[in-house]
Amino acid sequence: MSGRYALFRWPPALASLPGFPADLAPHWNLAPAARVLMLRGAAGTREAALARWGLTPAWLTDLSRAPAHARAETLAEQPMFREAFRLRRCLLPANGFYEWRGGARKRPYWLTGEASLLYFAAVWESYPVGGQLYLSVAMITQAVAGQRRPLILDETAQAFWLDTAAPPEQLQALLLRPAPALRERALATLVNDPRLDAPECLTPA
Repeated sequence: MSGRYALFRWPPALASLPGFPADLAPHWNLAPAARVLMLRGAAGTREAALARWGLTPAWLTDLSRAPAHARAETLAEQPMFREAFRLRRCLLPANGFYEWRGGARKRPYWLTGEASLLYFAAVWESYPVGGQLYLSVAMITQAVAGQRRPLILDETAQAFWLDTAAPPEQLQALLLRPAPALRERALATLVNDPRLDAPECLTPA
């Protein structure tokens, strides 16, 4: 499961989006329950916001049960996700993500694309706490090579995903598209420590 990813470098075009936090810190080890950067469609453009990684519909009372992931194969039917899939789709920008493979002593791998940023498909919700309205997200995953990886969207698919007028049947087809080829590198086990959020996470094996 793609339970960790990183966003430590971003282009000026991303930083210039409305809502982009001026004090956004780089992160090498984002995990569920962390605050992550998400992008939403807004009046023909994109806007950025921070959201809790773990979807919290209004009816969810126990935030510890907020799901960080949603399966692409069942997204449209699951009560937890189907309304967000229909109305509240977003993107999670990332420089790459981590994957663990092997037996009892699993080896971490770092996966990236050709471009400097990957864009993961996600859905979002808002939830009230103490008079404030907060945002939350769930990353959409697909089955790839015996793993669950983020659903990665190219530029054309990103625009379609954020389009509130996109036909449901075409969105369904988007959920089932083949995963792109990725670069990968075996890592030392430093990233296994979820408390470590530093460049050392990417130390090669």
